[in-house]
Amino acid sequence: MSVEPNPVRASDADREAVAGVLNAAVGAGTLTLAEVEERLAAVYAAKYRHDLLPLTADLPVPVPRERRRPPVRAFVPVAALLLVVLWIISPVPFFWPVFPLAFILVRVSAASRHRRWRTGT
Repeated sequence: MSVEPNPVRASDADREAVAGVLNAAVGAGTLTLAEVEERLAAVYAAKYRHDLLPLTADLPVPVPRERRRPPVRAFVPVAALLLVVLWIISPVPFFWPVFPLAFILVRVSAASRHRRWRTGT
């Protein structure tokens, strides 16, 4: 291993980041508990950043997962039911939930069109 000409000291945040990678590797089954104990001891004993690099060099790079949002369309029936129940118990004689429901439907359809346009389907 080559030593840097001006080594940079490792911070606690650097050590915790490497410890997090090692803990994730144990959870994924890439490392055994004995291996991670050895590496964690080396992590917390490391003085310089270049001492931390070999501890995770042989681990696969985790693939970031796309965050999935719940479908907006599932919200529409719940909101419609809630608005109709509120209309039934309110003393207002005209069907006022039509206004918020129209707004919700326009927004959901616009979001759907935008999503289709963005993904090209």
